[in-house]
Amino acid sequence: MVQAVHHHRPTFKQQNKPFKSKHATKSALKDIAKGRTQRPSPKSTAVNTAAQLRFNRRNTQKQIQAAKRAALVAATRIFNGTDGAPRIVAVIPLCEGADTEDAIRALSSAVGEELEGVEGHKVWRMKAHRFKTSLMFLPVQYGRYWDALDAAKVADYVLFLFSPTVEVDRKGDTLLRTLQAQGLPTVVSVVPPDPLVHSIDQKSRSAILKSLLSFIQYFEPSQTRVYDLSNSSDSLIALRSLAEGHPREVKWRSGRPWVIGEEVDWEDGVLKVTGIVRGVRLSANRLVHVPNFGDYAVSKIMSAPSPPSNSHKRIPMDIEPQVLSERVPSSADSLSSTNIPDDMANEQTWPTQEELDNARVQGHDMPENIPDAGKGITPKRIKRIPKGMSEYQASWIVDDSDDDQESEEDFHDDASDREGDIEEQDHEMVPLDSVTDVETDRKSVVAFHDLDAEEEEKQLKEWRNRVQEERDAQQFPDELDTPQDIPARTRFARYRGMRSFRTSPWDPYENLPRDYARIFEFDDFKRTGRDVQKAAEAEGVEPGTRVTIYIDGVPEGASITRGLPLVIYGLLEHEHKKTVLHFTVQRNTEYDGSVRSKDPLTLCYGPRRLRVNPVYSQHTRGGGKGVNNVHRFERFLWHGTTMVASVYAPVIFGRQSCTLLRETEGVEVPELVAMGSFMNPDTTRIIAKRIILTGHPFKVHRKSATVRYMFFNPDDVQYFKPIQLHTKHGRSGHIRESLGTHGYFKAHFDGPISQMDTVCMALYKRVYPRWSEPWRPKSRESLDGPTSKDEDVVMG
Repeated sequence: MVQAVHHHRPTFKQQNKPFKSKHATKSALKDIAKGRTQRPSPKSTAVNTAAQLRFNRRNTQKQIQAAKRAALVAATRIFNGTDGAPRIVAVIPLCEGADTEDAIRALSSAVGEELEGVEGHKVWRMKAHRFKTSLMFLPVQYGRYWDALDAAKVADYVLFLFSPTVEVDRKGDTLLRTLQAQGLPTVVSVVPPDPLVHSIDQKSRSAILKSLLSFIQYFEPSQTRVYDLSNSSDSLIALRSLAEGHPREVKWRSGRPWVIGEEVDWEDGVLKVTGIVRGVRLSANRLVHVPNFGDYAVSKIMSAPSPPSNSHKRIPMDIEPQVLSERVPSSADSLSSTNIPDDMANEQTWPTQEELDNARVQGHDMPENIPDAGKGITPKRIKRIPKGMSEYQASWIVDDSDDDQESEEDFHDDASDREGDIEEQDHEMVPLDSVTDVETDRKSVVAFHDLDAEEEEKQLKEWRNRVQEERDAQQFPDELDTPQDIPARTRFARYRGMRSFRTSPWDPYENLPRDYARIFEFDDFKRTGRDVQKAAEAEGVEPGTRVTIYIDGVPEGASITRGLPLVIYGLLEHEHKKTVLHFTVQRNTEYDGSVRSKDPLTLCYGPRRLRVNPVYSQHTRGGGKGVNNVHRFERFLWHGTTMVASVYAPVIFGRQSCTLLRETEGVEVPELVAMGSFMNPDTTRIIAKRIILTGHPFKVHRKSATVRYMFFNPDDVQYFKPIQLHTKHGRSGHIRESLGTHGYFKAHFDGPISQMDTVCMALYKRVYPRWSEPWRPKSRESLDGPTSKDEDVVMG
């Protein structure tokens, strides 16, 4: 018998909870529940919550996928069928030797389709039945710079042509950079067939295609292949890239309608343009822009159905056009682009408390409740002398003249600026000096002629002075020698001193020029843009509709087109109004010329092209305004620095790119100066031109110094005494007293200074932009004659 072993009772024995479901299946659980559902607790973190999150993620992905698919269908709906709207393909050669017609015929032969020419234009059409769509080719001749830009604006695809034997020259490189800055749709790169290059072996040809691909990828990284159209398979793949898929959206065109004129007719001042509406809805209540001619009003939009191409279908004999949209005067946009200045409203001052007290003492009847000064009204007094001024007024040194004679205060007072900066106060929209400058620029010829010795020497001297001026501006920015023959208080009467450039108060509505009474101001530009674009989506004729647009007041020259068809751009509400436009620009790295403020340039933004004289100013990082919204004026547009270019021009909404071009002697060979984007139309942005008067510390004793050569008479010292001084080594101080009769003065600083230091005084003056005028090609000017005087009504 085995003896039993004694065991103690385990008091800490773990007893697991039995599994209640007994491995029940889903059907067994449903039978147990008998239709009852348990309401999940919002505070529960059970597995059910993870499953719900997984379901939500999947549902969100399905919704995103469905939205993308619906957007793709909506974007390509107007291209469906061979009778639908054709896909616009701009054929642009980038070098000599690339034939546009050979490239187009190689694409058509890949599917065995015939090309149809458009009467009056060098435009080709092709119906690709294999891809169930149609294409319209806009060939551009090599060297036609402006035609290439216009064709790329309306194109759904851009077909770049390269040559296997000729490299892309400077013209092609400039054109490619300009198109990149303007905004490119979907790009396809090809090499057209050339019978003269059949001697190149296949290995060398493959190396050439790789080299061309590397070149185009620098400007268009999305490119993966350069197609050789001498190969039938490459031609078919290139055509499939054009005929299928969704063309890339160009940012500046989003939210805007445009119509490519298939038929253009002019009769008694009414331009009739027939075409298909593209982009968004087109309304007769909005204005339209005719390139190179201006903005005009639409009287009505009629339907213009196109008969089907299938001859077996029965076509009705008479199709009555219907009115799709008609202009309503009460809700239509006006052609007035500027305000009419009210000379009776020139007084912009508001009575101060001191003036009110004096009026009560003299016994005048005063109302009990005087309203506060409103926006744009300056509640300050401005005097000519500094005696008795308040802290804010002491920084002002003003003159009664409203003319902005900026040439007198320019960096070197050169004669060209003296003639160009005197602004006229006429009823004309464009100042006479700007017209004179532009007319002088237009007198250029393509042919080269040798200049005589005197003229050559004169131009060489001007060029050297310009180069030396730019070097001095970099080495000694804004420094200016005080003239000895003119008192400084007279020479710099329109300048003021500021204790802090970023925080010192500066009223943006004080002493405004007459031009500011003619422009418009937006209370909330972003909100207005959202409201305008939202209203444009719900009014007008739907895209994809073939219509006939009746435009009033258009000159007959607009109906005469050379090469490319006429394009009509629809404008949004208020886009005909003029205001101050600010663009953030950066210089083209390949342009090595000097770019100075107010130099005549060509500004391209949106559908517009203007001749402008931009004023450059500093761009605050992040686009901030600072406390007082004051930004320093820049005399030159430097390399590697982002600056703000300001002009008077028609406003535009949305994300808009811009380019600044400089015209040369060759009509079709402009130079790309800078590119950038539209920032805002801020009328309160203050562009402050700075000058620095320098003096030499003659005697130094610790924190005090006797300074000379800054002024040359004691009256100037007394006049500029309230303005703060600073040195190049970082000291700040002020004038204590005048010494002698030759402009010497004693100054005290916040620390010891060296006799090798330089004493400086910064003065500031507000500068204003210049008016823009419509750009017109020189071939157009012979058709219409000179620009009309009423440019504030019809503006390009």
